[in-house]
Amino acid sequence: MSHLFDIGANLAHESFDEDLSEVIDTAAAAGVTRIMITGSDIASTERAAALAAEREGVWSTCGVHPHHAEIVDQSTLDQLSVLAEDASVRAWGEMGLDYFRDFTPREVQRHAFEAQLELAAESDKPLFLHERDAFDDFYSILARAKDRFSAVVVHCFTGNEQALRAYLDLDCYIGITGWVCDERRGQHLLPLLDLIPENRLLIETDAPYLLPRSLKPKPKSRRCEPKHLVEVCRFMSSVLDISADTLADRTFANANRFFGLN
Repeated sequence: MSHLFDIGANLAHESFDEDLSEVIDTAAAAGVTRIMITGSDIASTERAAALAAEREGVWSTCGVHPHHAEIVDQSTLDQLSVLAEDASVRAWGEMGLDYFRDFTPREVQRHAFEAQLELAAESDKPLFLHERDAFDDFYSILARAKDRFSAVVVHCFTGNEQALRAYLDLDCYIGITGWVCDERRGQHLLPLLDLIPENRLLIETDAPYLLPRSLKPKPKSRRCEPKHLVEVCRFMSSVLDISADTLADRTFANANRFFGLN
C-alpha cells in the first residue's frame, strides 16, 4: 500500500510506555510513515513534542482536550503558547467540546475552547478539533472563529449528515477513524463518506482507542496502534469503491497540505 498519514494518535498515552519505539517502527513497516501525535493536556503535549523531536516522520499537536478543560487558566495558556513555538508542533488541539461524557461542566468546556481558540488565532497553525454530542454549541463557537484560521479538521467525526454538511460549509477537513469499521455504531457513517470532498478527507486511528472491529485477527491486547490505519484505509476504500492505494495517496496528500508539510 502507498504511504499513509495517521493524523491523530495518542502515543503519549501510558499504554505505549513500554514499546513506543517498536510501535512507531511497526507502523512505518506497514506503510504508516507519518504520524501526528495528539496533545490533550500540558503533560501529554510536552511528551508529544519531545517524541516528535526524536523521531523522523512524527509531529505533534498542542492543546487541552475538553475532558481536561478545568485546567485551562492563564498559566496553562502561557505554557501552551511556549509549546506551540516548537518546530515539531504542527497544529493547535486537541480542543473542543464533549457532551457525551461531561467529565467537566459544559460551561467550563466552552470557556476553555474559546480561550484556546483566541490563543491559537495569534499563530498560523491549523486547528485539530474534538466534538462529540455537542454540535450546536461547538458549531456556534467555531463558525464565529473560523475565518481566523488557515485550516480546521473535525477529528474523529461521528456525527450525522446535518453536522457533516455544516462543517463542510465551513471548509473544514473531516477526520475518519476506525469508528467507521464498527458494525454496531458506525453504520450511519458509511453513506456519508461519499459526501466528503476528496480534498477534505483525512484518516486516523485515535490510538490506543477505536481498534477497527473489521480487523482480523484482532490483537489480544485490543490496543489500537498507528499500523491499524491500514485496515481503516482498506475498509473505507471498499465503501467508496476505490482502491486502497488511491485513498492512501489522496489522504496522505491532504494531511501534508493541512499540516504544512512537504
